[in-house]
Amino acid sequence: MGTPLSAGYRNGQVSFWRNTAGDLPARPPLEGDLQVDVAIVGAGYTGLWTAYYLKKASPDLRIAVLEARHVGFGASGRNGGWLSGELGGSRERYAAESSRDAVIRMQRAVIDSIDEVIDVAEAEGIDADITRNGLLYTALTESQRGRLAKTVEYKRAWGNSEEDFRLLTEDEIRSRITVSGVRAMAFSPHGARIHPFRLATGLADAVERLGVRIHERTPVLAIEPRTARTPHGVVSADYVLRATEGFTAGLPGARRQWLPMNSVMIATEPLPERTWQRIGWNGFELLGTQGHAFLYAQRTADGRIAIGGRGNPYRYGSRTDTDAAARPGDVDALWSSLTSIFPDVRGSAVAHAWCGALGVARDWCATVRLDHRSGTGIAGGYAGHGLAMANLAGRALRDLVLRRDSDLTSLPCVGRTVRTWEPEPLRWIGVQALYALYRRADHNERHRPDTSRLARVADAISGR
Repeated sequence: MGTPLSAGYRNGQVSFWRNTAGDLPARPPLEGDLQVDVAIVGAGYTGLWTAYYLKKASPDLRIAVLEARHVGFGASGRNGGWLSGELGGSRERYAAESSRDAVIRMQRAVIDSIDEVIDVAEAEGIDADITRNGLLYTALTESQRGRLAKTVEYKRAWGNSEEDFRLLTEDEIRSRITVSGVRAMAFSPHGARIHPFRLATGLADAVERLGVRIHERTPVLAIEPRTARTPHGVVSADYVLRATEGFTAGLPGARRQWLPMNSVMIATEPLPERTWQRIGWNGFELLGTQGHAFLYAQRTADGRIAIGGRGNPYRYGSRTDTDAAARPGDVDALWSSLTSIFPDVRGSAVAHAWCGALGVARDWCATVRLDHRSGTGIAGGYAGHGLAMANLAGRALRDLVLRRDSDLTSLPCVGRTVRTWEPEPLRWIGVQALYALYRRADHNERHRPDTSRLARVADAISGR
């Protein structure tokens, strides 16, 4: 039997979040050449946060945001709504380029960014369904239980305390949520559920109120020193900042810089109250699994479950989607995963499915960089941990543009250069092999207490 689909089922059309965000303004495209102080390419979180903080710090700056489609079209409008303190990338790799203390300081800065996002949303009147009740990590096999315990030890070694991340007792697990087959669970208070598209559009409204120009339907064809070229005109600026994340590969010379990793999501119909009484989840915590093929989920404000995973991880040649439609097989896989951990959901149906691309650097670590000589800057490569990191990156780019030496500009993610991804077909073969191994490792670990060797092979391929 296939996945049950609701009568009004939608696949693609950006995301479920887009279709529940209400009517949105259509912003005009660029009309002719333009001269500004700062041009920002991309109207997602990174671009909008950068515009916001620059304009707040220096109201006289002339700032234009150039967007190929519309605000929140990319990962900012399609993600799982995880505003978390999780640090993407290898702490050891960051430390090798800076210091252990600097990495611990960056971890704390990411955590602090959660409060920063929430505070700005409140100050600007952005209703993004934000609930900060933390993050639950679930182990569903003995091998996952072992990895979760090691994760606690690892985080302790990198400065996290018992208050930051801890294993829950059986009584605590039962009081929070009913997950079928749970072996162990850990909790971090550093997580908030959000409606990601409303955050993006609310932020866009805020920057426009400050005087920033946003030009939608204005694709940037090329970024050159102090210049952004579009079909509608040339934008000249003291600084051109690229904030294109998973869509970076579409720019000349950037095809191999950040790999567009695809993720897939589904959202159920609103679940009946009797189902929620059995599941619990009354705190609206974020929920993730310890499998190698990582799953992430939230309980939405209107009583659905939205869950995501990798699906088809990568399209040949770093291509990205155009309509956000998910493959039927990926929808089936997510439904199977959802109903395996929440069997009571089987009487419901999927109301929406979609996919999107996130940016991954070759070393899986984020980068914020500005070259004052050419006037070009970049931020991204968040590898799936972009909601808090994009806010941090926007503030760091502000300080770099304004030539401020700050705690943010000295973080390990700032000023990095990363080697490019392998050429095709090696890139495609490597990513497909990577996730095939992870999926197989998850399958094997159902019947063994330790981590599969296949997962270790996959880790070696990924370079994480």
